[in-house]
Amino acid sequence: MSNPASTILVVEDDNIVRMLIVDVLEELEYSVLEAADGAEAMAFVQDKAQLIALMMTDKGLPDIDGIELARQARKERPDMPVLFASGYAETIDVPDGMHSIGKPFSIDQLRDKVNSILGH
Repeated sequence: MSNPASTILVVEDDNIVRMLIVDVLEELEYSVLEAADGAEAMAFVQDKAQLIALMMTDKGLPDIDGIELARQARKERPDMPVLFASGYAETIDVPDGMHSIGKPFSIDQLRDKVNSILGH
């Protein structure tokens, strides 16, 4: 059973990719919130009743760049860790306190990355 402190917000515009990430995280017993774009993600971030332990976002979203989304989200939640998922992970400039994982990634890579960020 997951606890509220382990809720992950997944921001991914590709429905199939988002579904796969959510399935993996739920298998790992995380609670997951889903957003298809930056606007949906910010609605969760701005809802102070919603506990979010980590935001995992695609870098290339239709309405906003993932890094800009992370900056806006951090204004609301300065301590929230952010994990960027990108096919260009090795070339993106990740701001301090944020992390990246390259697509495609394995279930084990995702598990290890998320667990290391959350200290599990």
